[in-house]
This record gives sequence, structure tokens and C-alpha cells, in this order.
Amino acid sequence: MAPPRVLMVAEKPSIALSIATVLSGGRMATRRDSTDVHEFDGKLMGVQAHFKVTAVIGHVFSVDFPAKYQDWTVTDPLDLFQAPTLKIEANPKAHIRRHLSQEARGCSHLVLWLDCDREGENICFEVIECSGFHAKEGASKIYRARFSSVTEKDILKAMDNLVYPNKNEALAVDARQEIDLKVGVAFTRFQTGYFQGKYGNLDARVISYGPCQTPTLGFCVQRYLHINTFKPEKFWVLHPYIIHKGYELKLDWGREKLFDLDVSLMFQKLVAEHGTVKVVNIVQKQEHKSRPSGLNTVNLLKVASSALGFGPQMTMQLAERLYTQGFISYPRTESTAYPSSFDFRGALEVQKSNPHWGDYVRGLLADGYEKPHSGTDAGDHPPITPMLSADEGMLGHDAWKLYQYVCQHFIGSLSPNCKYLRTKAEFSIGGESFYYTGQHVTTKGFTIIMPWLALSEKNLPEFTRGESIKLSKVELDEGATTPPDYLTESEVISLMEKHGIGTDASISVHINNICERNYVQVQSGRRLVPTALGITLIRGYQLIDPDLCLPDIRSFIEHQITLIAMGQADHSLVVEHVLQQFKQKFVYFVKQIESMDALFEAQFSPLSASGRPLSKCGKCLRYMKLISGPQRLYCGTCEEVHNLPQRGSIKLYKELTCPLDNFELLICSMPGPEGKSFPLCPYCYNNPPFEGIDTLFGTAASTAGSAKKIGNGDGMPCFLCPHPTCPHSITAQGVCACPECSGTLVLDPISAPKWRLYCNTCNCLVFLPQGAHRISTTTQRCLECDSTIMEVDFNKNNTPLKDGATLHAGCILCDELLHSLIEVKHGKSSFKRFGGRGRGRGRGRGRGRGSNRNIDPKMSFRDF
Repeated sequence: MAPPRVLMVAEKPSIALSIATVLSGGRMATRRDSTDVHEFDGKLMGVQAHFKVTAVIGHVFSVDFPAKYQDWTVTDPLDLFQAPTLKIEANPKAHIRRHLSQEARGCSHLVLWLDCDREGENICFEVIECSGFHAKEGASKIYRARFSSVTEKDILKAMDNLVYPNKNEALAVDARQEIDLKVGVAFTRFQTGYFQGKYGNLDARVISYGPCQTPTLGFCVQRYLHINTFKPEKFWVLHPYIIHKGYELKLDWGREKLFDLDVSLMFQKLVAEHGTVKVVNIVQKQEHKSRPSGLNTVNLLKVASSALGFGPQMTMQLAERLYTQGFISYPRTESTAYPSSFDFRGALEVQKSNPHWGDYVRGLLADGYEKPHSGTDAGDHPPITPMLSADEGMLGHDAWKLYQYVCQHFIGSLSPNCKYLRTKAEFSIGGESFYYTGQHVTTKGFTIIMPWLALSEKNLPEFTRGESIKLSKVELDEGATTPPDYLTESEVISLMEKHGIGTDASISVHINNICERNYVQVQSGRRLVPTALGITLIRGYQLIDPDLCLPDIRSFIEHQITLIAMGQADHSLVVEHVLQQFKQKFVYFVKQIESMDALFEAQFSPLSASGRPLSKCGKCLRYMKLISGPQRLYCGTCEEVHNLPQRGSIKLYKELTCPLDNFELLICSMPGPEGKSFPLCPYCYNNPPFEGIDTLFGTAASTAGSAKKIGNGDGMPCFLCPHPTCPHSITAQGVCACPECSGTLVLDPISAPKWRLYCNTCNCLVFLPQGAHRISTTTQRCLECDSTIMEVDFNKNNTPLKDGATLHAGCILCDELLHSLIEVKHGKSSFKRFGGRGRGRGRGRGRGRGSNRNIDPKMSFRDF
């Protein structure tokens, strides 16, 4: 009987490689596919088996609305609360779903090595669905490996202690995804549609709402409002000075400060007239500064922001990389308490040879280490811990700084407490109480390895109780109360943790969102300063429904989601209840939107007063204005807004007009030396005139919360237009199929003298004969491959044609001369040749579409 075949799936290819390397002892065969597959023979629960180890790339699926709900102009946002949702492949070009289905064939067991958090549990069930194991008999043959690092010890331990995946945790993620999608997209579409059509200098293309991001923004705006409404108040502080045994001491006042100048002056006179300081009491106390507990995600994010200058998103990217490389344990954890079985000595042994702190670690191992203080056990992963020793050369500068802190924190948590002697001398002058405090460190403890937490020495001379000392001078210092500063990222993270906004896995995403959407700006000290748009939005929510920007509702939602994960709440009932509550709030918000609009009107300029004249409207023949941030055209006569591509520069295209609607054409030039340039009609771009244009070109439906997407823009540029006679359409300018995807290579109309073709779907570029006077497409087709015949007018000084001829027409795939003069560039690779005689696949302008879907899309391109 043949041994059973076991499919094992990890969350990332690098983790799959680590797992396969450990379990096979390095003796495995690897083959390429969507993600690498590593095969070897081994044992599963004591039984000989053949293993296949592969990986996904994060989530296999994302949640979205069906196509009928994607068009912003047709769908009422209110309908989204009851709209169905579907799961679409998150990375369709990676073909992960097909890959898992193929690799699962013939396998009788599935072992899931996804990250051990709720998101990982959700991906487990995505893998189960793709692999078909949910439909197979014997669900007990699906196992879950639980591990916190990709070290050999943890992998072997997980393999020996396989469990079953947790459906409740997966459902909790499904609930959060559906709630966030429906609530976020409904509010976002309504707000964006309402305000973008009215104001010209809005600093965001999409005015988004999010159940997590908006309360996060609310913290920042609340601090801004506090700062701007703050009224400073003067105060006075009395400071007597004495000179004793060579020390000049500035005494602190028991009253701290007074806000009345006359009373303060009275006390100054009283103390000065008395002239003698009496020592009333001397108190000495042995105190300590506690070593840290284990390091969790939130604390890592806070330290990285405040001390290392890393934003939360960057911090998690670095931490993920360190984890997948095996240098630290899993970086997404809420726990600060280590399990009782944790091998502290083993973790320290790994670091004893490190050139930076090896001496200190060896001392700890020799003298005995302390166990970390008890922290919080959230039941997920142990605190973040270094697993391998490293230096800066191995990791790179930024990753090293983060790794260094993780190591120092871990070693510090096993070090003695910092101990110091605190001495407080209390004085009396004319009945007024004063004091002076000194401190002397007796044991540095963990501050040796974490020197930024070290205590400073503050010397205090010896005093005798009852001793009288002559007063040196008396100063009355004037000050004023000051407002708090803007919130730092670290402080925002603390507030999010306190109020239950987001999780250890999503906090960094929410902060990054409000930065990217221009609601806040990160300024010096990584302080989050809200922009005019962010302030106006929050003030508008506060006017209409404060719940929309307060953390209370999200805290409730997170609590309900936790109950789902624990199996104590029904997934569908929680989602239904939350969506019903937000639907009622949405209806009220729409009715009261004018209250927010009044704030926008006071802050932003109307469209009619913004922008500069650029091109003529095809309806009224008046000039439309180009408005930046985001780019769009506005016709003041028709009162219509036409969205434009956002990343490129927009110019008028030779005053040419669209044959369909008479709008003047524009040319969009993408940035960079390899950026595309393409014409577009503003009206067609926003209102594609051909039904099913997205289906025709095989383009993806829009993503949640964004406008309807066709190709690489928000609408239909000329390179997607199938108009049969327009000289700018794909019919006229398309040349042949792209060698890298199902798109079409199109002639760049303004690329002279560096002529080139570009793909209307991917980043593939084809460089044509350089320096030619003119290159254009013709109406003729190649008899061999049906690509468009191109006409090249060479420069007479360097023409490759015989007898000094300059004009030549041919197919870039089949004509030997043209084929020898082109270069294909895509991604990071360049290839001198592509194509070949007689290797076509249908009409050149068909670009790979048509009835024969099974033909290899690269069959027309030799040497790829």
C-alpha cells in the first residue's frame, strides 16, 4: 500500500521553505509553481508519508460586493447594508486557488501552518475550501500546527502536537470583514460623491469613513481642538536657595504654585524676612524601578515610533521580515506574560556569543537570571522574543535597530530590578514647607542593557534634623500653563489599545490609513497633526452623530467579535445587529449632511473658484477647469465633474476631439523614465460608451470603496476603447498581444524619438527603433500572425535600409529587420528578442482574447 500523501500549507513561501527544511533534514526536492513546492518523505504521527509543502501569499480571498453594486453612480449606498458579498481571489495573477486545488489532488491529509492568530485561522479555512478537503470524507484528516517561531525546535514541537483548526476564530474575522466593508463603503461612497462634486481644493481623492480609522482620527482631532481652545493662565512658584557643605540647593515649594501674584509676593516677603531654613525631617527609602514584562505588539509599536522613529506600518513590515527569517518569534501578540514552560535559559544561550551584549548575557547565566514580571496572558502567542543571534551586517540598518530593541527588552526582562536609595529632606521657613529630593542608584540592574531607562544620580548633602541653615536667596518664578502637544503615534496607539480600537494586527493599518488619506500629517517627533480635511470631518460627525467618531461603538463591536471567536455569540446575529444599527445612523447622517456641508463650505473653495482652464466640454463647448488634489475637470456651465487618472500629468492633446462626444482629448503622462503616455477622452473615461467594456478586456471589477475600475484607471482611456474608426482607439493603435499578460501592446503616441509600445494592462514595454522620424500603425494586418503592420520612417543618417531608403513597413514579430531592432522590458528584466515567425495566436488586435482560452498566452513570443 502506497504511503499517504500529505499537503502542508504555510502563510508565506519563506516559512514553507523553513518548515520543509527542518522536517526533511534538508533532503527535499523543490519545484516551481505559483509558490514553490517542496517534497520529501517523512512520518506523520508515526506513519510513513510523502509530504508536499507549499504556501499561500497572505489571504487567498478578499471580500467584495458583486459586480452590480460596483458602479457608484447607479448603486444607492443605503442598499449596501443589505447587499450580498462574495469572496474573490485576493491575488488573481498568482493563481493560488488553482495551485492549492492541483496540489491537493491525491492527498489524504492536510496540515495547516498558517500564522497562529485569527487572521491565520481564517486563512486556514480559505485553504481548506481551495484544496477541496472540506468536501472529502474524514474531516479529522485536517490538522493545524500551532507555533510561535520558525526555529527547528518550534517546528518539530508543532508537528508533534497537531490540533484542529478553530472555525469560531475564522468566523470572527468574517464578521469583521463584512461589517467594515459594508459600513465603510456605504459612508465613503456617499461622502465622496457629495463633497468631491462641490469643492475644488479637497486634499483627498476619496473621503473615506472606517469604523476603526475614524475614531482613531477622532483622538487626533480632539487633541487639536483641546490645543486650540486652550487658554494659558499665569502662575508663580517660590524657590528658596541654600548653600550647604559646598552644594547650592534650589528647594521645591510644598504648595507647588499659586495663580495669584499678590499672594505669591506675600509669601516671598514672609520667607525672605524669616531668613533661616530649618531641617524638619529626613526620610530615606530603598526603592526600585521594575524590569519590563514581556514585549507585545502594542508596546513594540509604541517604542519603535517614539524611540526609533519608525511608523507602525514600517515597524510591522520589519518585524514580519525578522520573523520569517527566524530571528524573532511571532510579532503579533497581545500577551506580555510568558508561559510557565518557556525555556529562558535556552533563549539566553543563543545570545551569549553576540558581540554587542554577549558579555552581559554570560554574566546573567553565571549569576542567575530573574524571571520576567507577570504580565497579561491573552492566550495567543508568547511575548516577542529573539530566536537567533544576529548583527547589523546580516539584517540591514533599520531591521537591526528593531531587532536590537527586541533583544535588549528580552534580556532586560530577565535582569534584576534597578534599585536606588531615595532621600527626601523636608524644610520649614516661616511656617512654609519646602523639600529637596536626592537619589542614589545602588544596583543598575536591567538599565545596564536598557541604558535609556537609567536613573540619573541626584546628590544630596548630609543634613541633621533640627539644623538651621541661612537662606541664600529667594526667587519668585513666573510661568504659564501650556496646552498639551499633538498626540504622538505612540500615544495614539495607547489610546487605541485602551479603547479597544483595532487589534495587534490592525492598529498599524488604521494609523497608516489616516496618514495616507491626508487626514493627519506626521510631523517632527512623529506627532500626528490633523489636516483641515481631517478636522472638518470629525467636527461634522460631532455635529450630526458623535457616535460615528467616538470609540465606544467600535469597542462594542470588537467585544462582540471576541465573543464569536470564543464561540459565545452567533456570527450572523452579531453582523445583522451591527449593520442594522449603522444603517439607522447612515439614514440620519444623510438627512443631516448639510450640517457637515456648512463646515466644508467655510473651509474649502467651491469648484467654480478652483483650477485653471484646460480643455473644451463636448456639450457646451466652454472651457473646463483642471482641478488638482485629486485631479479632475469641472465644467462650470454644465456643472459636471469628470475624474481623471491621479498619478500622471494631464495636458491638452493637440486640440483633437473624441468622435463619440466631441470632448477635447487629453494626454496623461505617468511619472518616471518608463512611465506610459496615453490619450483619453474625459467623458468616455467616466462614462464608457460600450456596455461590458470591463468584461470584454478581462479587467478586474473594482475593489471595495473605490470607483469602478477598468484597466489601470477609473474609466476607459483610449487604449481600451474598441471604437472601429477612431484613430486613437485600441483598434487603430493596438499592435499585438502582450508577452506577459492578456493585454495588448499599444503605440505610445508621444514617445518620439524614443518610440515604444506599452501594454494596456501590465508594465511591459517594447522599445522600437530609436531616433526614427515617425512610427505609426497602419490598417493592414500581418498574414502570418495577424498583428498590426507598422510603418517606420528612419532617420536618413542612420537608416538600416539599403541605398539610403528610410521608409519601411512590416510586422514587429515576423519582419526580420524590425524584429532585430526592438527590445522588450518588463519588471526588472530585459530581453532583446521576442516573437517569431508563424507563432501567432489569432488576430493581433485580439490581444489574447477570443474563443481559444487554452492556448499558452506566450506562444507568440519566442525566447521568453
